Amino acid sequence: MTVSVKICGLRRAEDIRTCAEAGVRYVGFNFFSKSPRYVTFEAARALALEVPPGVAKVALSVDADDALLDRLTDAVPLDMLQLHGSESPERVAAVRARYGLPVIKAIGIAEAADLAAIPLYEAVADQLLIDAKPPPDGDLPGGNGLTFDWQLLAGRKYWARPWMLSGGLTPENVAEAIRRTGARQVDVASGVESARGVKDAELIRRFAAAASGDAATG
Repeated sequence: MTVSVKICGLRRAEDIRTCAEAGVRYVGFNFFSKSPRYVTFEAARALALEVPPGVAKVALSVDADDALLDRLTDAVPLDMLQLHGSESPERVAAVRARYGLPVIKAIGIAEAADLAAIPLYEAVADQLLIDAKPPPDGDLPGGNGLTFDWQLLAGRKYWARPWMLSGGLTPENVAEAIRRTGARQVDVASGVESARGVKDAELIRRFAAAASGDAATG
């Protein structure tokens, strides 16, 4: 089974190169100002120009209005938009129509009842990102290093849209997460960092190798 990897929260050109060399399929830039992985439009543009063909450039935003997304899409060459806030299905559809870019919608999961949101968003998004729901007192909607009960997703391969598994994934647990959920795409931010917001090249390589089942790499 081929598994695609997304590395989110990139801030340095050397990490872009590491991702490309490791076979990463998506690279993500974080435009949520409270995040330790936040990048400015100018910095993200420079990073995006380093991304080789065949690697998708994804912009993460949280409850952004049209004014912010207008500036973002004008400034940074992008392939996809990731909506990681409390955007409604109607808002997801509107963003997709306005910008003409594929949209990934993040959905936070903590219990079985949270899965009810998935059909609402798969009708309007191009992809879904199934993430651990943040703690009630948390400042970040994602990138918290939290996992959720993967058994909630076991056997659920009937969703109409491609989906990514996220939430607390690391080089050590990603292979097990894939095995238990059947995920064919995985997303990581904090799990490949040596310090908060600082990507580690060796961890990126190890994560990509573990996700692909290539134990000899890294």
